[in-house]
Amino acid sequence: MNMTEIALQRLHRQGLSHQEFERPEEVVRWLGAVQAQDYAAAKWAVAQRARGLTDAAMDQAFASGAILRTHVMRPTWHFVTPADIRWMLALTAPRVKAASAYYYRRLELDEALFARSNAVLEKALQSGKHRTRAELGAILQQAGIDTHDLLRLTYIVGHAELEALVCSGPRRGKQFTYALLDERAPHARALDHDEALGELTQRYFTGHGPATVQDFAWWSGLTISDAEVGLEMAASQLTCEVIDEQTYWYSASMPVAPGPSPAVYLLPNFDEYIIGYKDRRAAFDKHHTKMGNPRDNIVFNHTILIDGRVTGTWKRSFKKGQLLFAARPFANLSAAEEDALASAIRRYGKFYGMPVTLA
Repeated sequence: MNMTEIALQRLHRQGLSHQEFERPEEVVRWLGAVQAQDYAAAKWAVAQRARGLTDAAMDQAFASGAILRTHVMRPTWHFVTPADIRWMLALTAPRVKAASAYYYRRLELDEALFARSNAVLEKALQSGKHRTRAELGAILQQAGIDTHDLLRLTYIVGHAELEALVCSGPRRGKQFTYALLDERAPHARALDHDEALGELTQRYFTGHGPATVQDFAWWSGLTISDAEVGLEMAASQLTCEVIDEQTYWYSASMPVAPGPSPAVYLLPNFDEYIIGYKDRRAAFDKHHTKMGNPRDNIVFNHTILIDGRVTGTWKRSFKKGQLLFAARPFANLSAAEEDALASAIRRYGKFYGMPVTLA
């Protein structure tokens, strides 16, 4: 196996080249979690791994609670399923809290204050109430907890997410709301630490493999030690190959059938195909990542993927009921690649249910 084969296998196992899912929650469960700080982009990340999902269907799944959004790893927002949210938080929250410790100290947030704020948040959201962060900030302020600093409010509410007290509620217009996790996910599974570690490890290498233990530790936010223990638990259900002195693990139960070439995918920013790995050489060349300017960093851009490799970037905007689409390939495309790109753009237009105008 080489880097090209790794890329093609990841396309298959992530559901990009082999779409067998029909509902958003199936995609999210398969991948374990889907990074989702950019809500619009994350909806497309999920949808293109399934058959026929539209933007409206994704919004409905989020509003109904079929998929939830919370701070669960690294720390940033992810889509997770209601069944998985509790055990996953129990496993990963201690690491997220450790990563946030500097800001807890800087913002004068300690366990006594979190106990007070959690009690206020629970009362404000009980009986099915859904409130925006600004509304929760005002309620906390009235209770004598200073939230004038937006960053302080962010970490207070974020800590309540990590405590499995609150999670996403349905949107109110374009505003996001919070709800009580117990009410939003009443049937969430509870696993002990070892069960949760084994489950998350198996999910990752099945849905993201071939990948290394370092990739898994990066994606999950767990320590290398915990990642290695998890791999020991899941190893009997996985297979591995050594490439360039690195061991790559994946599920042998999903043989990869050759697909059409060229195959073009329009990845959103922070897509799991890129962000899900510490080592991203299989997806793009290092010179395409310019850390000095985030706007030039592939991770922060929507990308054009051809046969598993990033070959350009794209942008979109809306104007008078039309979707305006602009593509910027890194090099001239062949006629076959142009046709495949046009097909991918048409699929993106169907996702929004509107005509596409190329800019």
